[in-house]
Amino acid sequence: ARLLTKGSRWDLVFNIAEGLHGRSREAQVPALLEMYDIAYTFSDPLVCALTLDKAMTKRVVASAGLATPRFAVIHRPEEVDAVGLTYPLFAKPLAEGTGKGVDGRSNITTPQELREVCERLLERFAQPVLVEEYLPGREFTTALLGTGRDARVLGTLEMTIRADAPARDYSLEVKEQCEQFVHYFAMPAGPLREEAEALALAAYRVLECRDAGRVDIRLDAQGRPSFIELNPLPGLHPTHSDLPMIATQEGMAYVELIRSIVVGALERQGLSACRAPRIVS
Repeated sequence: ARLLTKGSRWDLVFNIAEGLHGRSREAQVPALLEMYDIAYTFSDPLVCALTLDKAMTKRVVASAGLATPRFAVIHRPEEVDAVGLTYPLFAKPLAEGTGKGVDGRSNITTPQELREVCERLLERFAQPVLVEEYLPGREFTTALLGTGRDARVLGTLEMTIRADAPARDYSLEVKEQCEQFVHYFAMPAGPLREEAEALALAAYRVLECRDAGRVDIRLDAQGRPSFIELNPLPGLHPTHSDLPMIATQEGMAYVELIRSIVVGALERQGLSACRAPRIVS
């Protein structure tokens, strides 16, 4: 922001900033760049703000006829008694990522557990709690590249959590120790993968994501894929983040993944990708 106010300009900003405060924090840097008419990678402020709010995202996805678990949003502990969902349930902060707030207590089987978990999350994160009907099936994440009609599926990663992990689900602690507790592998080809990837691509397009993103999917008790959430600013660590892991799985080198994102952003905005840009940190 200081550089912008001093008049600095760039051909393209590679945006990986998650912002500072509030449920719209991931929209802060894209909004600044748009205000100064500077091109950038990944989704615009509207999409970044929308998708950080998991309930708003699910409302849009559901309105498009795409499968997602039934849910409720808890703003105060006294709202717990009015939750009309079928147990077991799953609770997590409304506007966090990376498994924050998810642990062994997140899978809920009784109203008393629900109240205790919601009270703890409300106090700790100072934001509403998303409560969903729990899906017991396999878990996947699908990587996507491109924008709009040109968007495409890169690949899908399946993850299974070891029995000795500190939580049954993909919690923050499990993610931080993924080498020890998580087994990653390519989702087997077949009708189920096709169905899961079609759901991911449809959600990506409905939410109007750009350049790259990642959609989390889980199977219900009948083995049908459901949308869980979408990340429009996916992690890009070469060996620990899901998007680069999927690229490697599909035979795409890390440098080619980054190039694809940059070239896609330039072309989307009518800019030339012929000359290698000067990198400014």
